[in-house]
Amino acid sequence: MESKNLAKAGVFTLLLVIVFIAAWEIYVRNKGFDISYYDDPSLWANKREMVYEPADRSTVFIGSSRIKFDLDIDTWQNITGNHAIQLACVGSTPLPILENLANDKNFKGKLIIDVTEGLFFSLSAGNAKTPNENIKYYKEQTPAQRASFHINHLLESQFVFLDKEFLSLNSLLNKVHFANRPGVYDFPGFPSDFGRVKFNRQEYMTNKFAGDTNLQNIVKNIWVSFSKMNKTPPVAGAKLDSILNLVKNAVDKIKARGGEILFVRTPSSGQFFAAENKGFPREKYWDRILAVTNCRGIYFSDYPSLAHFICPENSHLSPADAIVFTKNFIEILKEMGWQFSNKKIM
Repeated sequence: MESKNLAKAGVFTLLLVIVFIAAWEIYVRNKGFDISYYDDPSLWANKREMVYEPADRSTVFIGSSRIKFDLDIDTWQNITGNHAIQLACVGSTPLPILENLANDKNFKGKLIIDVTEGLFFSLSAGNAKTPNENIKYYKEQTPAQRASFHINHLLESQFVFLDKEFLSLNSLLNKVHFANRPGVYDFPGFPSDFGRVKFNRQEYMTNKFAGDTNLQNIVKNIWVSFSKMNKTPPVAGAKLDSILNLVKNAVDKIKARGGEILFVRTPSSGQFFAAENKGFPREKYWDRILAVTNCRGIYFSDYPSLAHFICPENSHLSPADAIVFTKNFIEILKEMGWQFSNKKIM
Protein backbone atom coordinates (compact mmCIF):
# COMPACT_ATOMS: atom_id res chain seq x y z
CA MET A 1 0.00 0.00 0.00
CA GLU A 2 2.80 2.33 0.97
CA SER A 3 4.65 1.64 -2.28
CA LYS A 4 1.52 2.50 -4.28
CA ASN A 5 1.22 5.81 -2.44
CA LEU A 6 4.86 6.57 -3.12
CA ALA A 7 4.36 5.76 -6.80
CA LYS A 8 1.32 8.05 -6.97
CA ALA A 9 3.24 10.82 -5.23
CA GLY A 10 6.12 10.36 -7.67
CA VAL A 11 3.83 10.53 -10.69
CA PHE A 12 2.04 13.57 -9.28
CA THR A 13 5.37 15.31 -8.64
CA LEU A 14 6.55 14.50 -12.16
CA LEU A 15 3.33 15.93 -13.62
CA LEU A 16 3.74 19.10 -11.56
CA VAL A 17 7.29 19.52 -12.83
CA ILE A 18 6.21 18.98 -16.44
CA VAL A 19 3.32 21.44 -16.09
CA PHE A 20 5.60 24.03 -14.48
CA ILE A 21 8.26 23.67 -17.18
CA ALA A 22 5.65 23.84 -19.95
CA ALA A 23 4.04 26.91 -18.38
CA TRP A 24 7.39 28.66 -17.96
CA GLU A 25 8.41 27.80 -21.53
CA ILE A 26 5.13 29.18 -22.92
CA TYR A 27 5.45 32.30 -20.75
CA VAL A 28 8.98 33.22 -21.86
CA ARG A 29 8.15 32.54 -25.51
CA ASN A 30 5.15 34.88 -25.21
CA LYS A 31 7.53 37.47 -23.74
CA GLY A 32 9.44 37.43 -27.03
CA PHE A 33 12.32 35.11 -26.15
CA ASP A 34 13.43 32.55 -28.70
CA ILE A 35 16.19 29.96 -28.91
CA SER A 36 19.54 31.42 -27.91
CA TYR A 37 22.73 29.56 -27.09
CA TYR A 38 25.00 30.28 -24.15
CA ASP A 39 28.24 31.59 -25.62
CA ASP A 40 30.49 29.88 -23.10
CA PRO A 41 33.95 28.29 -23.48
CA SER A 42 32.46 24.96 -24.58
CA LEU A 43 30.70 26.55 -27.56
CA TRP A 44 33.85 28.47 -28.50
CA ALA A 45 35.95 25.31 -28.18
CA ASN A 46 33.55 23.47 -30.47
CA LYS A 47 34.22 26.05 -33.20
CA ARG A 48 37.95 26.20 -32.45
CA GLU A 49 38.20 22.51 -33.38
CA MET A 50 37.04 23.38 -36.91
CA VAL A 51 39.99 25.59 -37.91
CA TYR A 52 41.79 22.65 -39.52
CA GLU A 53 39.31 22.40 -42.37
CA PRO A 54 40.89 22.89 -45.84
CA ALA A 55 41.77 26.52 -46.53
CA ASP A 56 39.72 26.56 -49.72
CA ARG A 57 36.65 25.46 -47.78
CA SER A 58 36.72 27.68 -44.68
CA THR A 59 37.59 31.08 -43.25
CA VAL A 60 38.26 31.79 -39.58
CA PHE A 61 37.04 35.07 -38.07
CA ILE A 62 38.45 36.63 -34.92
CA GLY A 63 37.81 39.99 -33.33
CA SER A 64 35.27 41.52 -31.01
CA SER A 65 31.47 41.72 -31.03
CA ARG A 66 31.13 43.68 -34.27
CA ILE A 67 32.16 40.86 -36.54
CA LYS A 68 29.86 38.56 -34.57
CA PHE A 69 26.91 40.85 -35.35
CA ASP A 70 27.96 42.11 -38.77
CA LEU A 71 28.89 38.85 -40.50
CA ASP A 72 25.72 37.00 -41.45
CA ILE A 73 27.04 33.46 -41.58
CA ASP A 74 24.17 31.95 -43.58
CA THR A 75 24.62 34.61 -46.26
CA TRP A 76 28.39 34.10 -46.30
CA GLN A 77 28.12 30.35 -46.66
CA ASN A 78 25.28 30.38 -49.21
CA ILE A 79 27.15 32.73 -51.55
CA THR A 80 30.71 31.49 -51.13
CA GLY A 81 30.31 27.81 -50.27
CA ASN A 82 32.91 28.64 -47.64
CA HIS A 83 32.47 27.67 -43.98
CA ALA A 84 32.64 30.67 -41.63
CA ILE A 85 34.27 29.70 -38.31
CA GLN A 86 33.39 32.37 -35.78
CA LEU A 87 35.93 32.70 -32.95
CA ALA A 88 35.42 36.38 -32.06
CA CYS A 89 34.67 37.23 -28.42
CA VAL A 90 32.37 39.97 -27.19
CA GLY A 91 34.08 42.87 -25.40
CA SER A 92 37.52 41.39 -25.95
CA THR A 93 40.79 41.85 -27.76
CA PRO A 94 41.46 39.19 -30.42
CA LEU A 95 45.20 39.10 -29.73
CA PRO A 96 45.23 36.00 -27.46
CA ILE A 97 43.33 34.06 -30.13
CA LEU A 98 45.64 35.36 -32.86
CA GLU A 99 48.64 34.12 -30.84
CA ASN A 100 46.92 30.79 -30.19
CA LEU A 101 46.37 30.23 -33.91
CA ALA A 102 49.88 31.43 -34.74
CA ASN A 103 51.42 28.94 -32.32
CA ASP A 104 49.30 26.09 -33.70
CA LYS A 105 51.49 24.53 -36.39
CA ASN A 106 48.49 22.73 -37.85
CA PHE A 107 46.60 25.92 -38.65
CA LYS A 108 47.41 27.23 -42.11
CA GLY A 109 44.10 28.55 -43.37
CA LYS A 110 42.38 31.84 -44.11
CA LEU A 111 41.98 34.30 -41.26
CA ILE A 112 40.01 37.56 -41.16
CA ILE A 113 40.76 39.80 -38.18
CA ASP A 114 38.18 42.37 -37.12
CA VAL A 115 39.65 45.54 -35.61
CA THR A 116 37.73 47.50 -32.97
CA GLU A 117 40.51 49.84 -31.93
CA GLY A 118 39.54 50.33 -28.28
CA LEU A 119 39.64 46.57 -27.72
CA PHE A 120 42.26 45.49 -30.26
CA PHE A 121 44.83 47.89 -28.76
CA SER A 122 43.87 47.27 -25.14
CA LEU A 123 46.38 46.16 -22.52
CA SER A 124 43.65 45.61 -19.92
CA ALA A 125 43.64 42.09 -18.49
CA GLY A 126 39.84 42.26 -18.41
CA ASN A 127 39.67 42.56 -22.19
CA ALA A 128 41.73 39.38 -22.60
CA LYS A 129 39.86 37.40 -19.92
CA THR A 130 37.24 35.72 -22.14
CA PRO A 131 39.64 34.69 -24.95
CA ASN A 132 42.10 33.28 -22.42
CA GLU A 133 39.38 31.33 -20.62
CA ASN A 134 38.12 29.96 -23.93
CA ILE A 135 41.60 28.89 -25.01
CA LYS A 136 42.30 27.25 -21.64
CA TYR A 137 39.02 25.32 -21.83
CA TYR A 138 39.78 24.21 -25.40
CA LYS A 139 43.19 22.86 -24.38
CA GLU A 140 42.01 21.14 -21.21
CA GLN A 141 38.47 19.94 -21.99
CA THR A 142 37.70 16.37 -20.97
CA PRO A 143 35.63 13.70 -22.72
CA ALA A 144 32.92 14.25 -20.11
CA GLN A 145 32.81 17.95 -20.94
CA ARG A 146 32.55 17.16 -24.65
CA ALA A 147 29.63 14.81 -23.99
CA SER A 148 27.98 17.40 -21.74
CA PHE A 149 28.30 20.00 -24.49
CA HIS A 150 26.42 17.85 -27.00
CA ILE A 151 23.69 17.06 -24.48
CA ASN A 152 23.33 20.76 -23.64
CA HIS A 153 23.17 21.59 -27.33
CA LEU A 154 20.34 19.12 -27.82
CA LEU A 155 18.35 20.68 -24.98
CA GLU A 156 19.19 24.32 -25.79
CA SER A 157 18.03 23.80 -29.36
CA GLN A 158 14.53 22.93 -28.10
CA PHE A 159 13.83 24.94 -24.95
CA VAL A 160 13.87 28.73 -24.70
CA PHE A 161 13.83 28.75 -20.89
CA LEU A 162 17.37 27.32 -20.82
CA ASP A 163 18.75 30.73 -21.91
CA LYS A 164 21.47 31.16 -19.27
CA GLU A 165 22.29 34.71 -20.34
CA PHE A 166 18.89 36.19 -19.51
CA LEU A 167 16.66 33.53 -17.89
CA SER A 168 18.88 31.76 -15.37
CA LEU A 169 18.39 32.48 -11.66
CA ASN A 170 21.61 34.51 -11.47
CA SER A 171 20.65 36.62 -14.49
CA LEU A 172 17.22 37.31 -13.02
CA LEU A 173 18.76 38.29 -9.67
CA ASN A 174 21.14 40.62 -11.50
CA LYS A 175 18.15 42.59 -12.69
CA VAL A 176 17.67 43.83 -9.12
CA HIS A 177 19.60 47.11 -9.19
CA PHE A 178 20.90 49.36 -6.46
CA ALA A 179 21.93 53.00 -6.46
CA ASN A 180 25.52 53.71 -7.46
CA ARG A 181 27.93 54.28 -4.58
CA PRO A 182 31.45 55.75 -4.54
CA GLY A 183 33.68 53.21 -6.23
CA VAL A 184 30.76 50.90 -7.02
CA TYR A 185 28.98 51.05 -10.36
CA ASP A 186 25.76 49.12 -10.82
CA PHE A 187 25.88 47.88 -14.41
CA PRO A 188 22.30 47.86 -15.74
CA GLY A 189 22.93 45.01 -18.17
CA PHE A 190 22.11 44.82 -21.87
CA PRO A 191 18.49 44.38 -22.96
CA SER A 192 17.76 40.76 -23.85
CA ASP A 193 16.68 41.87 -27.31
CA PHE A 194 20.10 43.34 -28.06
CA GLY A 195 22.12 40.15 -28.34
CA ARG A 196 20.86 36.65 -29.11
CA VAL A 197 23.32 33.91 -30.05
CA LYS A 198 23.04 31.23 -32.74
CA PHE A 199 24.77 27.86 -32.50
CA ASN A 200 27.33 29.07 -35.07
CA ARG A 201 28.14 31.87 -32.57
CA GLN A 202 26.69 34.60 -34.76
CA GLU A 203 25.09 37.24 -32.58
CA TYR A 204 22.10 39.30 -33.65
CA MET A 205 19.63 41.94 -32.53
CA THR A 206 15.96 41.05 -32.47
CA ASN A 207 13.61 42.92 -34.79
CA LYS A 208 12.15 44.51 -31.68
CA PHE A 209 15.50 46.04 -30.76
CA ALA A 210 16.22 47.14 -34.33
CA GLY A 211 12.95 49.11 -34.34
CA ASP A 212 12.84 50.39 -30.76
CA THR A 213 14.76 53.63 -30.14
CA ASN A 214 14.20 53.35 -26.38
CA LEU A 215 16.07 50.04 -26.27
CA GLN A 216 18.74 51.44 -28.57
CA ASN A 217 19.21 54.45 -26.29
CA ILE A 218 19.74 52.13 -23.31
CA VAL A 219 22.68 50.54 -25.11
CA LYS A 220 23.98 53.89 -26.33
CA ASN A 221 24.02 55.04 -22.71
CA ILE A 222 25.93 51.91 -21.74
CA TRP A 223 28.61 52.78 -24.31
CA VAL A 224 28.82 56.28 -22.84
CA SER A 225 29.12 54.84 -19.33
CA PHE A 226 31.91 52.53 -20.43
CA SER A 227 33.83 55.42 -21.96
CA LYS A 228 33.48 57.46 -18.76
CA MET A 229 34.67 54.56 -16.62
CA ASN A 230 37.76 54.00 -18.77
CA LYS A 231 40.24 56.67 -17.75
CA THR A 232 43.18 55.04 -19.50
CA PRO A 233 44.38 56.98 -22.57
CA PRO A 234 44.79 55.10 -25.86
CA VAL A 235 48.01 53.10 -25.97
CA ALA A 236 50.90 54.88 -27.70
CA GLY A 237 54.67 54.93 -27.98
CA ALA A 238 56.60 51.85 -26.90
CA LYS A 239 53.47 50.05 -25.69
CA LEU A 240 51.81 50.47 -29.09
CA ASP A 241 54.99 49.27 -30.80
CA SER A 242 54.95 46.20 -28.56
CA ILE A 243 51.37 45.32 -29.57
CA LEU A 244 52.14 45.81 -33.25
CA ASN A 245 55.25 43.65 -32.92
CA LEU A 246 53.16 40.90 -31.31
CA VAL A 247 50.68 41.09 -34.18
CA LYS A 248 53.46 41.03 -36.78
CA ASN A 249 55.14 37.98 -35.24
CA ALA A 250 51.84 36.08 -35.08
CA VAL A 251 50.90 37.01 -38.63
CA ASP A 252 54.34 36.05 -39.94
CA LYS A 253 54.02 32.58 -38.39
CA ILE A 254 50.67 31.93 -40.05
CA LYS A 255 51.77 33.32 -43.41
CA ALA A 256 54.96 31.23 -43.31
CA ARG A 257 52.77 28.12 -43.20
CA GLY A 258 50.80 29.26 -46.23
CA GLY A 259 47.96 30.96 -44.36
CA GLU A 260 46.24 34.07 -45.69
CA ILE A 261 45.29 37.01 -43.47
CA LEU A 262 43.15 40.08 -43.97
CA PHE A 263 42.15 42.82 -41.53
CA VAL A 264 38.73 44.45 -41.56
CA ARG A 265 37.43 47.55 -39.84
CA THR A 266 33.68 46.95 -39.50
CA PRO A 267 31.15 49.82 -39.31
CA SER A 268 30.36 52.06 -36.40
CA SER A 269 28.45 55.31 -36.63
CA GLY A 270 27.37 58.52 -34.94
CA GLN A 271 29.15 59.72 -31.82
CA PHE A 272 30.76 56.32 -31.35
CA PHE A 273 32.61 56.49 -34.66
CA ALA A 274 33.57 60.12 -34.02
CA ALA A 275 35.04 59.21 -30.63
CA GLU A 276 36.93 56.26 -32.09
CA ASN A 277 38.42 58.44 -34.81
CA LYS A 278 39.52 60.98 -32.23
CA GLY A 279 41.02 58.47 -29.81
CA PHE A 280 42.52 56.17 -32.43
CA PRO A 281 43.46 58.21 -35.52
CA ARG A 282 43.53 55.96 -38.52
CA GLU A 283 47.06 56.84 -39.58
CA LYS A 284 48.47 55.94 -36.13
CA TYR A 285 46.64 52.67 -35.65
CA TRP A 286 44.85 51.06 -38.62
CA ASP A 287 47.40 52.14 -41.21
CA ARG A 288 50.25 50.92 -39.02
CA ILE A 289 48.68 47.47 -38.65
CA LEU A 290 48.71 47.02 -42.41
CA ALA A 291 52.18 48.50 -42.83
CA VAL A 292 53.79 46.43 -40.06
CA THR A 293 52.17 43.13 -41.06
CA ASN A 294 52.24 43.68 -44.81
CA CYS A 295 48.65 42.48 -44.95
CA ARG A 296 45.67 43.75 -46.88
CA GLY A 297 42.77 45.41 -45.13
CA ILE A 298 39.23 46.62 -45.70
CA TYR A 299 38.24 49.80 -43.88
CA PHE A 300 34.48 50.17 -44.18
CA SER A 301 34.39 53.90 -44.91
CA ASP A 302 36.64 53.43 -47.97
CA TYR A 303 33.91 51.53 -49.82
CA PRO A 304 30.56 53.11 -50.74
CA SER A 305 28.86 49.72 -50.42
CA LEU A 306 29.99 49.50 -46.77
CA ALA A 307 30.13 53.15 -45.73
CA HIS A 308 26.41 53.92 -45.66
CA PHE A 309 25.31 51.75 -42.75
CA ILE A 310 23.85 53.33 -39.62
CA CYS A 311 24.23 51.15 -36.54
CA PRO A 312 21.07 51.22 -34.37
CA GLU A 313 23.11 51.74 -31.18
CA ASN A 314 26.14 53.20 -33.01
CA SER A 315 28.30 50.07 -32.88
CA HIS A 316 26.65 46.99 -34.47
CA LEU A 317 24.56 46.30 -37.54
CA SER A 318 20.94 45.18 -37.52
CA PRO A 319 20.25 41.67 -38.90
CA ALA A 320 18.90 43.11 -42.17
CA ASP A 321 21.97 45.31 -42.64
CA ALA A 322 24.28 42.44 -41.68
CA ILE A 323 22.99 40.50 -44.69
CA VAL A 324 23.65 43.43 -47.02
CA PHE A 325 27.03 44.10 -45.43
CA THR A 326 28.05 40.45 -45.86
CA LYS A 327 27.01 40.39 -49.51
CA ASN A 328 28.97 43.58 -50.24
CA PHE A 329 31.92 42.40 -48.17
CA ILE A 330 32.10 39.21 -50.22
CA GLU A 331 32.10 41.19 -53.48
CA ILE A 332 34.99 43.33 -52.25
CA LEU A 333 36.93 40.22 -51.22
CA LYS A 334 36.36 38.69 -54.65
CA GLU A 335 37.66 41.85 -56.31
CA MET A 336 40.76 41.57 -54.11
CA GLY A 337 41.33 38.00 -55.27
CA TRP A 338 40.16 36.22 -52.11
CA GLN A 339 39.48 32.64 -53.17
CA PHE A 340 36.27 30.74 -52.38
CA SER A 341 35.35 27.17 -53.19
CA ASN A 342 31.84 28.14 -54.39
CA LYS A 343 30.71 24.64 -53.49
CA LYS A 344 27.51 24.15 -51.56
CA ILE A 345 28.04 23.53 -47.85
CA MET A 346 26.21 20.44 -46.70
